[in-house]
Amino acid sequence: MLNEHRVVITGLGAVTPIGIGVENFVEGLKTGRNGISRVTSFDVTDFRSKLAGTVKDFQAEDWIDRKSARRMDRFTQFGLAASAMAIEDAGLESISFDKNRAGVIIGSGIGGSQAIEEGHTMLLQEGPRRLSPFFVSRLLVNMAACMVSIKHGLKGPLSAPSVACSTGSNAIGDAFRILQRGDADIMIAGSSEACVTPLPWGCFCATRSMTPNDNEDTACRPFDKNRDGFVMGEGAGIVVLENLKHALERGAGIYAEIVGYGNTADAYHITAPEPQSDGMTRVMQAALKDADMDTEAIGYINAHGTSTILNDKCESAAIEKVFGEHSKTLKVSSIKSMIGHLLAGAGSVEFVSTVMSVFTGMIPPTIHYSEPDSDCTLDYVTNGAQSIDVNAAMSNSFGFGGGNACLLIKKYGDIDENS
Repeated sequence: MLNEHRVVITGLGAVTPIGIGVENFVEGLKTGRNGISRVTSFDVTDFRSKLAGTVKDFQAEDWIDRKSARRMDRFTQFGLAASAMAIEDAGLESISFDKNRAGVIIGSGIGGSQAIEEGHTMLLQEGPRRLSPFFVSRLLVNMAACMVSIKHGLKGPLSAPSVACSTGSNAIGDAFRILQRGDADIMIAGSSEACVTPLPWGCFCATRSMTPNDNEDTACRPFDKNRDGFVMGEGAGIVVLENLKHALERGAGIYAEIVGYGNTADAYHITAPEPQSDGMTRVMQAALKDADMDTEAIGYINAHGTSTILNDKCESAAIEKVFGEHSKTLKVSSIKSMIGHLLAGAGSVEFVSTVMSVFTGMIPPTIHYSEPDSDCTLDYVTNGAQSIDVNAAMSNSFGFGGGNACLLIKKYGDIDENS
């Protein structure tokens, strides 16, 4: 029967602006750590935006041999590091399993932006004969997925979606579907992005969707009346998803169960969300229907919450439409206030955060919030992290071009474990 297998989360990995590794990341969320600071990797004097959520103290050689690391762009390094963390966390390194039934779906939006810029400069200044064959393996969007597959010998389904800011959620949702169908036992899924480099930075500045505010304590303030654009970030989130029966047979630790996935399109505009929140509304409804779950069962929403005027207004309206009276008691927060907008990396890092909220009962705050907006009237958890019992939670992702993805997870519980 189609989609008959239950799917659980058995491993987590994260590379973020507020911590490398899930333990450090969660501690940063709990304390409301601000990972946003002035860009130092290149001169931003002439750019409209000057702040980013960058990953500090990342050493690729901690996870990858030095020679291989030099042949990879930063987004691939992030993906390999976060995957190694998740695989170790799931206990897969110490057991034997059928690697023909273990796959990888890791997406990216920009891919190897640093490689693209370096290669183009070399082409213009020194000519085509000076180009290295390793530029190809640095710039392709699928390289993080492929390198994880190669490093760990995983021979099952392999893919690398690129759906702008919903990429990470799409990757996890696609992996969920593969496992539901029984086409694999284990999937490594998520996304990685590292595009704080001059070309994509300048392009996003040109769209005027990034904030011109150069105060790191007020630049990224989702749902606040004075928000004026997102702050770009970088990082990677990777999860190990597993067929429940397979996880139980090997005695795996289980964080939570993934039970619903929705995927819709606005079909409206390249950058702006549909004004009536149609796609956002339908994607949440689709995930709830997929999970066969009532709205009242959801206790927390990890919002897309970009700190742009239109997104936050439309997302808040969509939540009110879907959840009705229950929206007044829902907890909603945006961790982008701490890490910035990781673009394609956002959905998977936020999914890791959502999993940990269900697993630990810690709801991360929306920091930098000071003035309410009449268009955004939900409980955005603005006074520090909260501890509540969360039975089920939702993670939203909405991207340029109108792509929407929504994931639902719940506590792993007392339903027949043989189902």
